[in-house]
Amino acid sequence: MLGASRQSLATLTAVVADRAAEGVDAGLAGQLYAVADLLGRDKPLRSALADSGTTAPARRALIDSLLTNRVSPPALDLATQAVALRWSDAADLVTAIESLAAQAAFARADAGATLDATEEELFRFSRAVDASSELQMALTDPSVVTAQKAAIVETLLADRTTDTTREVLAFTVSHLHGRRLDSAIEALMGLAAAQRQRMVAEVRVAAPLQPEQHQRLSAVLSEISGHEVRLNVAIDPTVLGGVHVALGDEIIDGTVAARLDQARRVVLGTA
Repeated sequence: MLGASRQSLATLTAVVADRAAEGVDAGLAGQLYAVADLLGRDKPLRSALADSGTTAPARRALIDSLLTNRVSPPALDLATQAVALRWSDAADLVTAIESLAAQAAFARADAGATLDATEEELFRFSRAVDASSELQMALTDPSVVTAQKAAIVETLLADRTTDTTREVLAFTVSHLHGRRLDSAIEALMGLAAAQRQRMVAEVRVAAPLQPEQHQRLSAVLSEISGHEVRLNVAIDPTVLGGVHVALGDEIIDGTVAARLDQARRVVLGTA
């Protein structure tokens, strides 16, 4: 998102965060996802609701007429606030409402003490997707309809994950809007981490970290970033040894493979 859209999303995110502190309606996430699905399928409608040439009261009146008695008052209020803001592109309005839905779902999980489990499950699912070309194809094939993609996720995760994990993944993978599947899942993990104002570090190592190594690395990264850091650790034999860390826009490559590559370039005179 750019410009006005980014600012509008930040405004709405703050609203949901404030409300989450007072408790989140159990059905809020699902209702916001339903609103996003409606707007995503109806281009003329989302264009009308994001049209800055129409007054904000008129846009609010339109969404109110569509959703009154169809969603809860909290969901309706967030939707009317969303359409009253400025959006650089109508598609950004849909993306923003989807983001609010996920935020509401993670706030509910946090309140129910299942957020840690949800974060771990999202990471495991991302690794499963990376490891299976068949699963990637099934979830990104344009000939597979939205409901079928959601059903694939529901079937894969049934009785294995929290309700929150199933809800956010089933909707997200079936509403990619041209995004890469791995990027969409990564965005969910970022939103889950943001619920507790922490960051996620993607860590690649040749062998599993020992508990004390895990704790020490998390502490060092937290000190560097100024935020609590959650480690998502992936085993990657190609690193040979050491550790590769991606934290936000920062890359810390202390792997043996990286040092060998640097040595090779020095020898070849290409460093």
